Amino acid sequence: MGAHTGTISIIKKRKNPLLLMKRHWELYLLLLPTLLYISIFLYAPMGGVLIAFKDFSPSLGIFGSPWAGFKHFERFFNSFVFFDILYNTISLSVYNLAANFPIPIIFALLLNQLTQKRYKKFVQTVSLAPHFISVVVIVGMLSVFLSPNTGIINIIINRLGGDPVFFMGRADLFQPVFVWSNVWQHTGRAAIIYIAALAGISPDLHEAAMVDGASKFQRTLHIDIPGIMPTVIIMLLLNLGQIMNIGFERALLMQNSLNILRSELISTYVYKVGILNAQFSFATAVGLFNSVIGFLLIISVNGIARKVGNTSLW
Repeated sequence: MGAHTGTISIIKKRKNPLLLMKRHWELYLLLLPTLLYISIFLYAPMGGVLIAFKDFSPSLGIFGSPWAGFKHFERFFNSFVFFDILYNTISLSVYNLAANFPIPIIFALLLNQLTQKRYKKFVQTVSLAPHFISVVVIVGMLSVFLSPNTGIINIIINRLGGDPVFFMGRADLFQPVFVWSNVWQHTGRAAIIYIAALAGISPDLHEAAMVDGASKFQRTLHIDIPGIMPTVIIMLLLNLGQIMNIGFERALLMQNSLNILRSELISTYVYKVGILNAQFSFATAVGLFNSVIGFLLIISVNGIARKVGNTSLW
């Protein structure tokens, strides 16, 4: 009985957070700069959401400005651009997720099958390099490559007997150009996570499968994919949480008067009405609406994933 009581007391001491912090204070000290950064630059500015419910005036400040209730939200919901920019944001986000999520997984699985280490490192380095190119440079490259007069793509189309296409000026081509340039730029970086997950799979499983006569495709299907599935689910949840925050910089740089019908997103709209037109309360209301949708989405999907696959963010 005494030994049992002693064991319970030890477990309680281990679960005491204050005791853990005292015992491992060096680790918590290393964590302190990150906590300060998150608190100052991410959580403290959240107090600014009050602007969405006020008629904000810089001279009066956040707390001195008069309350407006849900006036700015109603204005946004009743505006003629509401359904257009909502559709543009959701459709582009879904298209981007459908292309950018599975391709890095497939790329990592194919890269994992390479046996020559030097060639494998070379391919991984080449695929990772575009990630370090600035978005401004990427859009500049797109403008050059897709130029209807001197672009290499249109030169090829012309040599094959087709007519030049003004890719950057057509509203119906904005989403394909946006998404597939994004795939080219970020596939190598996104694949690193799955390559690391594949490296954690025990080689004994592959050796046993090879003894049983399993092919590479069968081993990929029954060992590699189930082995990285928890990582895939976590990454899917993280991507769904950001589905409403599709690349603002790329969209704004690619946007022009010819493709504005499909390139105007919630994020670019917030920038225009908030920064350029100084409608701070209205822009904050639109941004808050966007954030709430993303928050509810990740909460819902996380709950479904926890019930179905026992894998979730929390």
